[in-house]
Amino acid sequence: MQNMMMRHAYIRLSSIAHSTRLLSPCLSHTQRRMLIKMCSPSVSSHFAFSNATQSESENNKSESGENKEGKETEPTKFSLKEGNTRLRSADFLKKVKEAVGSEVSDEEFVIPRSAFDALATEYDALLEECTSFKDKYTRALADTENVRRRGQKQVEEAKLFAIQGFCKDLLEVADILDLAIGSMKKEDVETNPQIKSLHEGVEMTRTVLEKVFTKHGLKKLSPEGEKFDPNMHEAVFQVPKDQTKYGPGYVAQVMTIGYALQGRPIRAAKVGVVQSA
Repeated sequence: MQNMMMRHAYIRLSSIAHSTRLLSPCLSHTQRRMLIKMCSPSVSSHFAFSNATQSESENNKSESGENKEGKETEPTKFSLKEGNTRLRSADFLKKVKEAVGSEVSDEEFVIPRSAFDALATEYDALLEECTSFKDKYTRALADTENVRRRGQKQVEEAKLFAIQGFCKDLLEVADILDLAIGSMKKEDVETNPQIKSLHEGVEMTRTVLEKVFTKHGLKKLSPEGEKFDPNMHEAVFQVPKDQTKYGPGYVAQVMTIGYALQGRPIRAAKVGVVQSA
């Protein structure tokens, strides 16, 4: 029974020494020798443990002549807590020593104060290192998110730039269709069936082209009556104030329709601007 208690007590000492990484080097030669000899490879991860299982307890009692009445004996338990109070390391070791008995001398249970001071110093250092790693991890996450957003924006801009040249080429086709529709006189369209059919065909083509422009984010700029915007409009002449109903700084006439792709102008509208007073 006592040997079994010693075995489990030193298993716990070995577990604590292994977890702190400082306690084990401070043990005496006799303690280390007993740990190597008595401790098994599998170490429990719990602080509370018993000196034997129920079956072992019954076998030990039957061999020693105890347990004659068939009563079970409560196994001895060790814990870092006593009630609601957390035991200090010295008190815990004292409980182990009392259970082990005279197998280990008092000198072998003495652990230098410097070992605990070194443990506290290492704990502070590890806590500071953990805080530093957490800060670096947070910064790395922020940098990764910024890189992802920049990459996504560059991809979108690359897609936009890829179709920008194609859209500019189609604008010439749209201009020609507008000129063709404008060159047909209304009287000829109404009286001549052939011109009427041609007019309808050109208008249908122009309508389909406008739908394609809208699908790909290409917007027409016809800013008559709007405030002049140098980013979207190109002023080619000025209109006297008394010759238009619009105020100074407004677009009075559109010479060439402009276009903007996803809000970015690819061809500015050529306009006439009302003169300021």
